[in-house]
Amino acid sequence: MLYFVTGTDTDSGKTLVSAALLSKAQGHKCGFKPIASGCISTDVGLRNSDALMLIAQSNIDLPYQVVNPISFEPAIAPHIAAKLVNRTLTAQSVLDTMYNPAMLEADFALIEGAGGWRLPFGNGEYLSDTVKLLQTKLQQAQQIQNPKKKPKIEVILVVGMKLGCLNHALLTQEVILADGLTIAGWVANQVDAEMAFIDDNLNSLQQMMQAPFLGYVPHLTAATAENAAVYLQLPQ
Repeated sequence: MLYFVTGTDTDSGKTLVSAALLSKAQGHKCGFKPIASGCISTDVGLRNSDALMLIAQSNIDLPYQVVNPISFEPAIAPHIAAKLVNRTLTAQSVLDTMYNPAMLEADFALIEGAGGWRLPFGNGEYLSDTVKLLQTKLQQAQQIQNPKKKPKIEVILVVGMKLGCLNHALLTQEVILADGLTIAGWVANQVDAEMAFIDDNLNSLQQMMQAPFLGYVPHLTAATAENAAVYLQLPQ
């Protein structure tokens, strides 16, 4: 199964949750980070810590450029970073760059988004448009390979637990469903260690969210994939 991991905001914990789910998954597994800002310049090119964390939890050997094909050094919105290097991001160009057959062949594969669901490309298009195009592409590919099977990409929503997260979670859920995508599950990740009434907020979300609850990751001192995986369950 293929999942797209999005968040209620930047720094909601998408990478930690994505790596934790990969750590927990069985069989052949791989993670992708199509677009990344805030990369570090190295002797072999730009490298992103989020992408490297996903690679560390994957057991399908893929070149770095396949996992993270679009990378920018400044830690700013990708469409602004792209403009600085005279590059244009579109829903189709991002799809063409990110798609890899391993997404279909793996037992468990996920794509970590950037920012939130409506990450802008700056031309009236959004990263969510790429996800919808990918859904169509997967269906077309499967019709050739196995017409009886109807693949789809489902969304995993990471809710960054902090003041305002209830509104962000419900609005993100609403727009994902309006775009015709299925939410396989949601994860509560405590980004604010001092968030007041965390239990009450979790109870409210569990009552209002329409997708399965995959777990609550508390604020971890050692935020590793293995430590976070203890608190999660894989989507069914």
